Amino acid sequence: MQPLLAGLDVGTTASKAAVFTVDGRELATGRAATPWRTGPQGTDLDPALLLDAVLRALREALAGAPEGPVLGLGITGIGESGVLLDGHGTPVAPVIAWHDTRDDRQVRELAEDLGAAEFSTRTGLPLRGQWSLTKHRWLDRNLPAARSAVRRFNLAEWLVRELGGEEASDQSLASRTGWLEVATRQWWPEALEWSGLRPSLLPPLVTGGEPVGRVSRVDVPDRLRGAVLTLAGQDHQAAAVGAGAAGDGDQLDSCGTAEALVRTVPAGLPPEAVLSLAEAGVTVGWHVLAGRWCLLGATQGGLVLERVLRMLGLDGTAVPRLDREVAGLAPDPLRMTVEQDGFALRGFDGDIGPAAVWRAALEAVTGQVAELHEAMSRLSGAHSRLVVTGGWARSQALLAVKTRLLGPVHRPDVGEAGARGAALLAGIAAGHYAGPGELPGPELLSPSEASHA
Repeated sequence: MQPLLAGLDVGTTASKAAVFTVDGRELATGRAATPWRTGPQGTDLDPALLLDAVLRALREALAGAPEGPVLGLGITGIGESGVLLDGHGTPVAPVIAWHDTRDDRQVRELAEDLGAAEFSTRTGLPLRGQWSLTKHRWLDRNLPAARSAVRRFNLAEWLVRELGGEEASDQSLASRTGWLEVATRQWWPEALEWSGLRPSLLPPLVTGGEPVGRVSRVDVPDRLRGAVLTLAGQDHQAAAVGAGAAGDGDQLDSCGTAEALVRTVPAGLPPEAVLSLAEAGVTVGWHVLAGRWCLLGATQGGLVLERVLRMLGLDGTAVPRLDREVAGLAPDPLRMTVEQDGFALRGFDGDIGPAAVWRAALEAVTGQVAELHEAMSRLSGAHSRLVVTGGWARSQALLAVKTRLLGPVHRPDVGEAGARGAALLAGIAAGHYAGPGELPGPELLSPSEASHA
């Protein structure tokens, strides 16, 4: 029987579990929807229901995998959202979604009390309503039970604990809280006090690939029990590891509904560069890999493309045809601008067809990404490789625009990049690999293969 590795990626939409060979080949997957609920106050979830969903995804993946012992399980997931536990290990508050806006007032108070520039320079984060500290301040002010908590975890950290692992804080997830000083890798006392969080609630910091116990929970498949656990950090960074795009200067372009640029750089940019990146909308934080920082910027590029297709009366099945038609178009003045509440077309010159609109959309969303890319390069140095993943990376016309604006692109043959990265980091924790330099890279697709992957 061959040894196996498992990875779990707890995402905004769903939890994805996958089982891999030790050379990184995907064998089986499982999936369960993330059980958000929306009420008068916003969007949140019950931690117990999330745990149920995660266990279903793991059972499905392992049921579809061939026989063999599971050496390790790595867990990655969304940042910002957290679980508060009392002294008995029972959750005392709902998990607020990272995109929930109930903390708008707290964001304004943060700017007034600590200052936008000071906050961004200290944490590497733009001042906006996404990070953990404003959501925790909302809980502290509005939910008395939250003040009884004795521990606070990010979701992946809590799931490691629930499966039998040790209490730990992953450094890449900690970098998404607003409590961690990026320069020192220490908790920022003023931010903790401002949000009403006692330092004792935060477990010790660890790096991805460190062993944090073993699976001991009784209601998991037998062969998962005893597997070494590791925290695989923030989901975009685990995906960079899984896609083979986590070397110094490597940049992952994850083209989903949201498009994320994830660049790996050596730790230690100067404070003025950290602030300038944050002001450009790029986060700076500790990487899932030791000794590295992660620069991360995101757009709603995939969402814009979905809306353009709907406007044209089309869906995703029309993309290959539109791509072929775009390749035969002559230059024209039609341009699209992406705005906060939609998009606008300008430069009409006679009749325009769907292909012309599609080209304008591809250039507009890639132009947004190019601005983030340029800011990263200007303030941290040129990138070394651009690796493109995600559903929209199947568009040959989009890849052509990216090549023109960003340089050569590489398309890896990976399915669940986040789960793959988590599984490979579990392989380090279990001792199968000596370190990140030994991780098996994915195969690269040719252009024709990429359009059908």
